[in-house]
Amino acid sequence: MANEGVGPSQGASGAGSGRSLRTGVVGGSGYAGAEVLRLLAAHPHLEAAWVTGDSNAGKAVADLYPSLGRAYPSLRFEAFEPGRVDEVDVVWLALPHGESQRVVPKIIDQVAHIVDLAADFRLPLDDYTHWYGGVHEAPTLIDRFTFGLPELHHDELLTATHIAAPGCNATVAILTLAPLVAAGLIEPQGIVVNGMAGVSGAGRALKASSLFGEANENVNAYGLVAHRHTAEMERELSALGPEPVSVLFNPHLVPMTRGILTTCTARTAVAGLTTGAALDAARDFYADAPFVAVLDESPRTKAVTGSNEVHLTYRVDPRTGTAIGIGAIDNLVKGTAGQAIQALNLALGWPETTGLPTIGLLP
Repeated sequence: MANEGVGPSQGASGAGSGRSLRTGVVGGSGYAGAEVLRLLAAHPHLEAAWVTGDSNAGKAVADLYPSLGRAYPSLRFEAFEPGRVDEVDVVWLALPHGESQRVVPKIIDQVAHIVDLAADFRLPLDDYTHWYGGVHEAPTLIDRFTFGLPELHHDELLTATHIAAPGCNATVAILTLAPLVAAGLIEPQGIVVNGMAGVSGAGRALKASSLFGEANENVNAYGLVAHRHTAEMERELSALGPEPVSVLFNPHLVPMTRGILTTCTARTAVAGLTTGAALDAARDFYADAPFVAVLDESPRTKAVTGSNEVHLTYRVDPRTGTAIGIGAIDNLVKGTAGQAIQALNLALGWPETTGLPTIGLLP
């Protein structure tokens, strides 16, 4: 997607001024917003000035998230007031689907940078209408956002003003398949993506499928055939090769809190393709990507929990002519808040690794 507006080199955001940039988190009482707060607490150049959570207005952040109490001992959730964006350099939108497009028109000309964690500005209007089935309330603003996948949009993000963060399932699938598509190692049609995601991906709102009695000791498929993240997968992967890519995405909810493990299969397009060649292609593709590790062994979600890492591996089965790619991320970090900070770091002229964890929690 295109972007417009002034970048940090023009002094819009105060980057490089030596001061911490003040940020406001809209929708900070949900899991995504709370993860933004957690990561901001460790960032040397960004700070949380205020946080909204309309249904929790007046409550201390530490009351909902005791883990954040030491970082934010006096911070309280507020009701959202558009005028408060004048006090900050960056606004994070961690809102339910459809809400960002109502908020952005009110604030986009009052704040230097908006980072939207929802789906409202990720896709061109036609794709949005097709996959999300509704009327977009701010269609003229979509092109002012840059797709926030740093491994594929590094250069665009260097001059980005506003950022639309990718979906968590889309992130791991795209990063797993990108090296194979870019090198022409797999057929672009008939790719199958099987994803297994933890319950935090459904957010903090009360849902029957997220109840312990429903999710524990249970695995179920959902969003079959028409999952909305398919649009991002096909769009990003199609841009890497000469032909359009088609993806069949089968998401599954599994009984864990954080993490996504995704297995992708595709027909090989190169005679004699080997596992070693697929691994080498991925390592070459991600040679300059600080958060991507291409492993010989199969990734595990525990190994990336709490980190902004993505772990990948590849196998080729010559008997069936199939290439397999497997990727693991923490859905709340690399899949949401961490990746968004990584993208913002680039937009503000800082190393993309600034303030982001690379070591997972294992066990």
